[in-house]
Amino acid sequence: MLNIENISKTFNPGTVNEKQALKGLSLNVEKGDFISIIGANGAGKSTLFNAIAGTFLTDEGRILLDGEDITLTPEHIRAKTIGRLFQDPLKGTAPDMSIEENLSLAAGSGGWLSRISKREKAMLRERVALLNMGLEDRMDSPVGLLSGGQRQALTLMMATINPPKLLLLDEHTAALDPETSAKVMELTEKTARENHLTCLVITHNMHAALTQGNRTLMMDDGNIILDIKGDERNGMTVDDLLLMFRTKSGHVLDNDRMLLTDDAN
Repeated sequence: MLNIENISKTFNPGTVNEKQALKGLSLNVEKGDFISIIGANGAGKSTLFNAIAGTFLTDEGRILLDGEDITLTPEHIRAKTIGRLFQDPLKGTAPDMSIEENLSLAAGSGGWLSRISKREKAMLRERVALLNMGLEDRMDSPVGLLSGGQRQALTLMMATINPPKLLLLDEHTAALDPETSAKVMELTEKTARENHLTCLVITHNMHAALTQGNRTLMMDDGNIILDIKGDERNGMTVDDLLLMFRTKSGHVLDNDRMLLTDDAN
């Protein structure tokens, strides 16, 4: 489904700020995979997402989506088949437009009330009601007035209203309180199942990375050093994961944010 072949990316080459962010990384993602990606800051997680989304072109290697080589495809073209949510709930929506207008724009209706039929309005309201956040009674409210959790849930719905081939979730619950984060994550997994989506999600919660979806990747220094799934992943603890990381990388994971994350979050 998604095939990444030996991609590399160096920022600021030839300068004192040179940084090789991806180092010959390869990855095969099967249709329907829900993959959690973890790693310390600077491991290359968001850089990998940017490469897949087309935010920049890689220095070498290829990226194929459903057999089509998209290595040189511009970001705005890739966005038609690759959805993305960010950590910041303010991204991905137009704050001055209403819930209804944002959803209609995402659905391809143009985002103008005059272009939305009564039937389309009713359908959008029914879909928003599935969020169980009471937003179906606020369809005319500007999105900028919503809470972070409400906005992120709405952004998820916008990104999947026309199901993409691939959904990239870049720590999309990290800015939310624990209770709201859990609710949005539950909604994410439910949406993925119902729409048969292929998802990659970046997280700093190692417990969640071992329990969400069907596969866990761990990145370090611009590459994937662990790819855990199936029987190996079932029953694995965070301590097991840390030991595997130390054995594979040759050093102890030193990241307070990851190590101090409450398993219940």
